[in-house]
Amino acid sequence: MRYKLDETRKTGRRTRTSHAQVVDELGKAIVAGTYPVGSILPGDTELAQRFKVSRTVLRETMKTLAAKGMVVAKARVGTRVTEKNLWNMFDSEIIAWHFDNGVTEEFLLQLYDIRLAFEPFAAGLVAERANAEEIETLRGLALEMAAAGHTADSLALADLHFHLAIAEASHNPFMRTLGSLIEAALVGMFRMSTPPTENGFANIADTHMRIVDAIVSGDNAAARRAMEDVILDGRIHVHEAFAARGSEAIIGSISAAISPL
Repeated sequence: MRYKLDETRKTGRRTRTSHAQVVDELGKAIVAGTYPVGSILPGDTELAQRFKVSRTVLRETMKTLAAKGMVVAKARVGTRVTEKNLWNMFDSEIIAWHFDNGVTEEFLLQLYDIRLAFEPFAAGLVAERANAEEIETLRGLALEMAAAGHTADSLALADLHFHLAIAEASHNPFMRTLGSLIEAALVGMFRMSTPPTENGFANIADTHMRIVDAIVSGDNAAARRAMEDVILDGRIHVHEAFAARGSEAIIGSISAAISPL
């Protein structure tokens, strides 16, 4: 389920196994509070009838949810929903389920907090480690943001490609695992916003090119500052968009956020 913007672009939809479908339905229900923290999930017989799947599929489903930290099985008690602080919030499916149920300003700003903690450092690493081919790739991706005719959707995809390329060019595999967080933050920002020429996104290519220029110069500190400016700008857009919308949450699957290009 990683990087759903790209997957949606390539396939238009995802095909899922019975196991994946049950994981998706139960995961969304847990995040929505249909099964609140501390509650016991229905037993195998009830779930097998509801989802028309075998007990083997249900066992694998519970193993998957347990691996995400969302449930724990207890002998003679059942499968209990765990406290939210035990959930793996870096997990792409858990993030997607929050979008399915409606994300708040607080949730999106927390995503930007994590981006601020990691991405500027990643940009600094790129300034020290990127080769000529990686730099040209980044330059091309920044220029792509300046292309005419972008919609909010296509601009979000271009932005995502740039930030994933930064993570890749840092030559640190741990940075690549942040892709789902970056994607969710960008989807949230662009989904709330008006067309780019009307909401201040028109300078997005310039702000990202500043990151590239700092990388070309091999200036770690400048690359970090330029990336920080980009993320802070996005954070401001999130805050302003929520202020304009009131307390209305953003609802909708990340996988459907960007239509095929």
